[in-house]
Amino acid sequence: MTDALLAPEFLRELEILKRRMEIQARSGAAGDHTARRRGSSAEFHEHRPYEPGDDLRRIDWLAFARSGQPVTKLFRAEEDTVVRIVLDASASLDFGTPSKLEAARRVAAAVGYLALASGQRSELWVARVSDSGRLPFERTPPRRGRAGITALLRDLSRVTASGSTDLGAAVRAVVEYAPRPGLIVVVSDFLDPGPVTSALALSRASGHDLALVQILDAAELEPDLEGDLALVDAESNQSLDVTADGAAIEAYLLRITGLIEELRAFARRHGATYVRAVSDEPLLALVRRVVARSID
Repeated sequence: MTDALLAPEFLRELEILKRRMEIQARSGAAGDHTARRRGSSAEFHEHRPYEPGDDLRRIDWLAFARSGQPVTKLFRAEEDTVVRIVLDASASLDFGTPSKLEAARRVAAAVGYLALASGQRSELWVARVSDSGRLPFERTPPRRGRAGITALLRDLSRVTASGSTDLGAAVRAVVEYAPRPGLIVVVSDFLDPGPVTSALALSRASGHDLALVQILDAAELEPDLEGDLALVDAESNQSLDVTADGAAIEAYLLRITGLIEELRAFARRHGATYVRAVSDEPLLALVRRVVARSID
């Protein structure tokens, strides 16, 4: 099951990356997060090389005397971090080779692994309108620590693309449900007609850290269409007759570019992460940009 989403050699890369994953929001609950502070309740965790700007009180002088290299002490503090993954599973994700959903599930698996392998909690929210039409999401049980990795990967392997989604409503539901702030990672193509950015702004105003991962297919960025076509919406099944001439292609590209610029501008304005990728992009490069808190 692990191999299907995360290859063994990729797990070794994630073990390295998890040391660099920083989450600004803290839930305040008891936990096992490696904190960058020192306190009476802190427990020593490990050393790392000294970096300019580190608190000089956290240098291990005995280790420095032995090795001649300054190192900083990291501690485990009684502080919890929750990573909430919002995975878009609407029918529009079932497009491309590999499908956008396949790429999105692997991104979610990598982010969840980084959280759980660091002793944090991870929650999976599948953004898809329920059969009853009432709920904009399906929430799996929260997982904690390395013991939860197998269960999280099992949850992800069961996710299929179908129906419609209200991504904004799903994000608002996460904010309303979450008793304490954490990191919200939204993995989607963001091809949603609703006011997504207003819900994302609400999450930031509520104290959550935020990362947006947009997965698109190469054909959506560089469409190769020509002539009279009947296009069928994957989610509504509505058909639209179009003539794919130069003007139509240009109008489409303006809209997709506008969406990308809107998400990028939001990330800059609100201090969020925004990573955009095509579905066949190497996973490691994508995850590295998420960990580095990039704005593509």
